[in-house]
Amino acid sequence: MTVQPTIMDGPGREDRPDLPHVQGDRRPSLPHVRLSSTDRLEAFSDGVLSITITLLVFEIVRPDYQPGNLLSRLFAQWATYFAFLASFTYVGVIWLNHRAVFSRVRYCDRSVHLANLFLLLTSALIPFPTAVLSSALQYGTPFDASVAVALYAVIGSAMCLAWLLLFHVLSTRAYLLEDNIDPGFFPKERLRASLGIVLYGLAGVIGWVYAPMLALLIYLALPIFFGITSEGLTETTAQLRSRGARNPHSGRKQSG
Repeated sequence: MTVQPTIMDGPGREDRPDLPHVQGDRRPSLPHVRLSSTDRLEAFSDGVLSITITLLVFEIVRPDYQPGNLLSRLFAQWATYFAFLASFTYVGVIWLNHRAVFSRVRYCDRSVHLANLFLLLTSALIPFPTAVLSSALQYGTPFDASVAVALYAVIGSAMCLAWLLLFHVLSTRAYLLEDNIDPGFFPKERLRASLGIVLYGLAGVIGWVYAPMLALLIYLALPIFFGITSEGLTETTAQLRSRGARNPHSGRKQSG
């Protein structure tokens, strides 16, 4: 007999009639599954990502200059501006993807929390290799540029691995999802994360062996790809609106 999961909305709060239960065939077969809402996870994640974006501005320092050469000194810091814009954009894309994922998730368990923490760790690291890469390409030797490219590849691959882990957890726990979400959505999303790991690794090899600037182009293209597909690899705006029209009252969260 399938047993209802125990819904936890915080420490010490046992199963209550005013909290919704998982319905249908999505109920887990485990006898004691403690679940919580996504509210605290989303609030914590938003806080971490917003702090990461805020701290980026501290990488832009006031230049030392002699009277009359302020303009040239400002232009000399172009790599810093590039790193700021690239990091800001990438963290913003991560936030868009995170928001899209958890608009489809109704409950969290321990595995989701751990996977999300790993994702936040790798996301918070993204500004570091971006700054190192931009500086190495401007001031460093070719070997420095190769090292910076490899560093970026490692951090980028780790971030995509964190997404892959999160997608895998959600693909194996359909009872955590909103009622109107296709159980096949997150299994397909694992392909998107796997593609990111492969492309980051390929770019790192190209940058180390052949041309760091070519690797940089791949690094710039990947956030664009992840931004365009933030609602899912196969989901389009029309499909999202159609799903919402067909299920106007299914689930407490709607993806916008």
